[in-house]
Amino acid sequence: MMLMGATPTPLPLDELKPWNSARQMLVCTGVTDEAPDVKTFTFAVEGGGWFRYQPGQFVTVELRAEGGDLHRTYTISSSPSRPYAISITVKAQPNSIGTRWMFENVKPGSRVRAYGPSGHFTLGRDLGRKFLFVSAGSGVTPMMSMLRWLADCAPGTDVVFVNSARRPEEIIFREELELLATRMPNLKLAFLPEHRSGAAPWAGLMGRIDMRKLEMLAPDFLKRDIFCCGPDPFMKLVSDMVRGEGYDMNRYHQESFGAAAVTDIAQKPANDDGEASGRDEAALDVAFVGTGETASCQPGQTILQGARSVGVRIPAACESGLCGTCKVKKRAGEVAMSHNGGISEAEIAEGYVLACCSRPLSRVEIEA
Repeated sequence: MMLMGATPTPLPLDELKPWNSARQMLVCTGVTDEAPDVKTFTFAVEGGGWFRYQPGQFVTVELRAEGGDLHRTYTISSSPSRPYAISITVKAQPNSIGTRWMFENVKPGSRVRAYGPSGHFTLGRDLGRKFLFVSAGSGVTPMMSMLRWLADCAPGTDVVFVNSARRPEEIIFREELELLATRMPNLKLAFLPEHRSGAAPWAGLMGRIDMRKLEMLAPDFLKRDIFCCGPDPFMKLVSDMVRGEGYDMNRYHQESFGAAAVTDIAQKPANDDGEASGRDEAALDVAFVGTGETASCQPGQTILQGARSVGVRIPAACESGLCGTCKVKKRAGEVAMSHNGGISEAEIAEGYVLACCSRPLSRVEIEA
């Protein structure tokens, strides 16, 4: 949703509450051009608030575009060490719909609905390590969040930062990265444009990343924690390379918005022999408290599908249990939920489920 609103007035942090994505809108405070077809959108909490998240996490933005609402997932590029604002840096591809709509419609003062933060592609709490950040194109955004956080909170951290781009002028955050390198004594930057360009002269290393370049840029990569983000073929190339050199893949972290192997959280009840019992093939009701609507879910249907069948709107982006956008509170009943990390154990204990990957096992009541 995008409306126009006033920029919030900042207050001391101890007088504010953290952003609650279920209730509070965001207000755009700035739009910055970063590279060709790349913009950074910065937001504050409408009415005041601060942002609590981990560097590397993402949010899902709701866009009220022509033809219906769109939900797009974008990595946060700002640092939680500066909690009054949050930024997302997005690249518009030739076939982009949601991102192009943002470019044309989201301006300072625009109000935007967003959900999150979500994601497990983060540094964690143990910072006594050496890092290798490897990214391509707009995959640099979670790395930038991590590096900005390290620059504020642990500037002595040993980081090798490798970023690939098609041309020199398409290196996102280049000027800021070069400035950070003057303030972080153990930060080594390596940009790898694939092609030369008259728009931005280049005299450094070029070409696609390979094992020879990686060993040149980070000869001790086997001793570093690796974080990788970019297009799927790029990430597969990097993971295959380091695995082939005997790297401990438990220390390899990769960001992806695609569905991974599904994790089963709630299973069918077991019978006396310990085997999963068969489910009644009859349809089961899902009551949506607040709207008064009740859906009749056929066997195998999800709560999200049931909601759509009766016109109940539950925001959803990835629809694979990854982004967490469709998180809803379950008041009663039993469900079988499978997910890809879009919900925490604490949230499950509080009664929350992901509507896109939860199937009713009995009559269910949902707050929606």
